[in-house]
Amino acid sequence: MSFKNLELAFPILKALNECGYTAPTPIQAQSIPKALAGRDLIASAQTGTGKTAAFVLPGLQRLSAPCPGRKRGPRALVLTPTRELAEQITESVRVYGKYLRVKSTCIVGGMPYPEQLRALRKSPDLVIATPGRLLDHLERGRINLSCLELLVLDEADRMLDMGFIEDVERIVDSTPSGRQTLLFAATLNNTIVKLARRILKHPERVEIAARQTTHECIEQRLHVADNLEHKRRMLKHLISDPAMTRAIIFSATKRDADRLARELYAQGHAASALHGDMKQSARNRTMSNMRRGKIRLLVATDVAARGIDVAGISHIINFDLPKCGEDYVHRIGRTGRAGASGIAISFASFKETNELCRIERYIGQTLPEHVVPGLEPRRSLQHMTAKKKGGWHPPVQGYGRNGLKRTFGNRRNAVTAGYPKDKKRGSTRKGKRLIIEYRNSKESRRLRRAS
Repeated sequence: MSFKNLELAFPILKALNECGYTAPTPIQAQSIPKALAGRDLIASAQTGTGKTAAFVLPGLQRLSAPCPGRKRGPRALVLTPTRELAEQITESVRVYGKYLRVKSTCIVGGMPYPEQLRALRKSPDLVIATPGRLLDHLERGRINLSCLELLVLDEADRMLDMGFIEDVERIVDSTPSGRQTLLFAATLNNTIVKLARRILKHPERVEIAARQTTHECIEQRLHVADNLEHKRRMLKHLISDPAMTRAIIFSATKRDADRLARELYAQGHAASALHGDMKQSARNRTMSNMRRGKIRLLVATDVAARGIDVAGISHIINFDLPKCGEDYVHRIGRTGRAGASGIAISFASFKETNELCRIERYIGQTLPEHVVPGLEPRRSLQHMTAKKKGGWHPPVQGYGRNGLKRTFGNRRNAVTAGYPKDKKRGSTRKGKRLIIEYRNSKESRRLRRAS
């Protein structure tokens, strides 16, 4: 199948041909005809499969037709969770609609208000926005959504994870009931389905891949680390590989991202940080430098896990593991895009055993362990995790009150710690006895003192 079979307008086909696109991806081939027919749509596909074009192309075709009775206000609105994703969609609209007379603007937080107000006064046909800033303009009466024909919720699952559900619902309530609504998400959960029932009318459903599926063209590796210093030494070795042309290194916190970026820059690498506390102008500049090749190593938080499409990213390094498997899939999806190959490397310390288990359960496979010669961990992965029914429970040692040493075993074999009991029930020779019990597979435990 080619794009010509989708009955797209000639100016759009001409722009796609100049981009070198001839055949649509599965999500595009199934979504575009339904969207062109005016049906509401709920679609899901793994990251990097072309979801952006799946709603931008039918949106542009709809906006290319004149609207005689149009009043002031946009005809189409795209809501997206992050500023970077909004900028990327804006660029896609510019590229695919270069031969159309469609005016678009981007409304995101972190940018000056006067510039956005000037853009809104020009009555754009299409607005790409993040929920918070758009709701601000809406409450101040600076934008009118009463004439909206098309509403797109992109990365809806991520918007809900970031706590935008109330903002999204308030924005939806400001739009006419006769609009067409397209909802795109990487994963479909119960919350997404409930939202879709409230705002969509008899939607068509397109689901390309199961949620656990990861890219087949991405090689996944696991490196066991003893501690933070061990991670730094392994990272120093890996980034010295000439095959690593461009990489994103994911960190758990904004402070750690800044610190790691400074360390890499001091070592002579072209590195920079990207996180939510940066001004939008600085974030735009960082991404522009990354695309132009001025930055080789981007140290980022999960703000870069979705919506960043930079060609030539050869490696993804999880310096800190994400808290859930879904975020892991989105992180590694920054490489191996559009059929290219990539390598995803994850560091796992003994404190990140639970995160590792969640990831492997989510993706349905075990990450293959690799070892850097000369930087072998002191303990192997087998000592980190133990497969048990109901979950994996790592052995952890610590000290309770009164200096009593305790060891947490698995939930079936609760371990008692302290000194041996005397014949008198409940007493100990020294101090009190500490009993650890696991109650369920979530590793919740109850501490009880017996005298």
